[in-house]
Amino acid sequence: MTGERRTLYPPIEPFEHGMLEVGDGHTVYWERCGTRGAKPAVFLHGGPGSGCNADQRRQFDPALYDVLLFDQRGCGRSTPFATLESNTTWHLVADIERLRAMCGHETWQVFGGSWGSTLALAYAETHPDRVSELVLRGIFLGTRPEYDWLYRYGASELYPEGWEEFSTHVTRAERGDLLEAYGRLLGSDDPQVALAAARAWAKWEALVVTLLPNAQVVEHSAEDSGALAISRIENHYFRHDCWFEPGQLLAEAGRLKGIPGVIVQGRHDCCTPPAAAWALKKAWPEVDLQIVPDGGHLFSEPGITDGLVRASDRFAGKVG
Repeated sequence: MTGERRTLYPPIEPFEHGMLEVGDGHTVYWERCGTRGAKPAVFLHGGPGSGCNADQRRQFDPALYDVLLFDQRGCGRSTPFATLESNTTWHLVADIERLRAMCGHETWQVFGGSWGSTLALAYAETHPDRVSELVLRGIFLGTRPEYDWLYRYGASELYPEGWEEFSTHVTRAERGDLLEAYGRLLGSDDPQVALAAARAWAKWEALVVTLLPNAQVVEHSAEDSGALAISRIENHYFRHDCWFEPGQLLAEAGRLKGIPGVIVQGRHDCCTPPAAAWALKKAWPEVDLQIVPDGGHLFSEPGITDGLVRASDRFAGKVG
């Protein structure tokens, strides 16, 4: 790899957008960007529960891609907002298939980071014949050690002051299982109790996702509506192990054989440490694992952006 690091493409507006009823009372917002009829791709946002944003469109050359982005169940512009009913990994996998059929694509590139990588793997292992390539960032496999890293011991050692604030939001007796304790608070009938817990949850996450301190990320994460959706939905998913059998994504990685793939992983990713990406590489040897030496978790970090844009360009046949 030579030359300066690649940056995001210029801002772009969707050429089409709408709402799709996916059943169970849910309607998801979707948008298509780039050039109709160009190389098809689907972008899967993180969280779960964060929703997609305008900068995520910019990871693809708009002249070469026809990209669908959508807000997963319960978040962003999808309705009903922040709901947990009929909201599981496998509901989302089915939604991706509905969106593919809606667009009329036989296959498409699946592109996702953090929770988006988890969902991309679940979809690809369920529908390998529908995936032309996988582009993944910040691998999260939905395993118990990964939950424990974030909510028991691990990240707590790197951010002790943030951990103290996060963990002491619940009673001392409940601190042995923060996922369950926060689940109770986030489900409170008192909206102020639920909102305070949502802000605390979102603030902790905002601390661990940035390589360097970023007050803007922390401040944005604590905004009421976004904090409520991401905290409720993440907690719901993590308390249920994302509806995976233990080690399921690694155990079924053989289904990815023949699918070209790139993983862009930050060496200093404190949210989803590189061990998961390395384990996936061993289970899926043909994937191109790129560990960014000065990278953290977010796609907006220069080294991560560079790797992702180069990957999307590469799979569209663009060189240089």
